[in-house]
Amino acid sequence: MAGPDAADFSKGCAFVRGAYVPIAHASIPITDLGFLHSDATYDVVTVWDGAFFRLDTHLARFKRSCERWRLNPGVSDAHITEVLSGCVRRSGLRASYVEMLCTRGQTPWGSRDPRQAVNQFYAFAVPFVWIANEEQRARGLHLRISDVQRIPAASVDPTTKNYHWNDLTMGLLQALDGGADNVVLVDDRDHVVEGPGFNVFCVREGQLITPDHGMLEGITRQTVIEIAQSLGLTVQIRPVTAAEFRASDEAFISSSGGGVLPVTRVDGKDIADGSIGALTRQLSQTYWEWHTHSAMRVSIDYEPVKGT
Repeated sequence: MAGPDAADFSKGCAFVRGAYVPIAHASIPITDLGFLHSDATYDVVTVWDGAFFRLDTHLARFKRSCERWRLNPGVSDAHITEVLSGCVRRSGLRASYVEMLCTRGQTPWGSRDPRQAVNQFYAFAVPFVWIANEEQRARGLHLRISDVQRIPAASVDPTTKNYHWNDLTMGLLQALDGGADNVVLVDDRDHVVEGPGFNVFCVREGQLITPDHGMLEGITRQTVIEIAQSLGLTVQIRPVTAAEFRASDEAFISSSGGGVLPVTRVDGKDIADGSIGALTRQLSQTYWEWHTHSAMRVSIDYEPVKGT
C-alpha cells in the first residue's frame, strides 16, 4: 500500500524528463521553443473501458507529424506505448485522454538556429475529455460559421497536428460571445474546413459529405468514414461551402473527445427540423460499438506499479 507521502496521480499522470509525475506538477522549461514559438507536435489517443482505441493509427500519425516538422522524439513506438500505458496505469483511469508530444526544446541562449535544439518527448493522461457537455450532446450542438479564416495550408500544414490555434481561438471566442457552443472556420473560398479539435460532416439526400482539404484528417473522421462505408453509405470527400453546410439534412462533428457529436443549429438556424438525425444517431452508436472490436483495442495492464 502506498505511504502517506506517495504521489497522488488520481487527477492524471505525466511523463516529464524521464519521470512520472502528478499532472499538476508537470512542466516544461519556459525557454522551450514548444512554448515560445508553438514549435511542437502532438497526438491524442483515448482510453475507453480500460483500452486504447486505434493506438497504432495514432502512433503512425505522430511519427508523420514529427517527420513533417523535423522533430525527433528519440523514442520508439514500443517505448511510447510503454510510457502512455504507464501514465494511464498510475492514474487508474479507465476512460482517459492521453497525449504524446514532442517539442523543439531549447537552443543555446541567443541562437536562432532550431537545428541546435534538443527535441523533447513528453506525455500525459488525464480523465476523458468531452468537447460537448451532456446537455449539448442531448440536444445537439449550436455552431457558428466564423468569418475568421483558417491558416492557409501553404503556411501551416493542417494535416499534421500543431499548436497554431490562434485563428481557432479567435473564432471560438467570437462564437461563444454570440451564444453558440462552438465554431467552424472557413478557407478563403468560404468552404468550411474544421473547428477547434474536430472535423465536420453533413448529410444531404442520404449521402455523407466531409471536407477534403484545409483541415487535420482526424482519426475519428477516418473511423466515421470507415463505419459509413461498412454500412453501405455513399461518402463524398469534397469541398463543402458554408451555404451547403447550413442547408444540410443532418450535420455532426467528429472528435476523439466524444466521437460523433450531433449539430442541430448553425448560425442561429435549425438544421432541418432541429432534431438529431437518424443517420447521426446510427453512426454514433456504431462508433462506440467499434470500441469493443479486439483489432482496435490495446488493453492496459492496471496492476499496481512498484513504488507508487
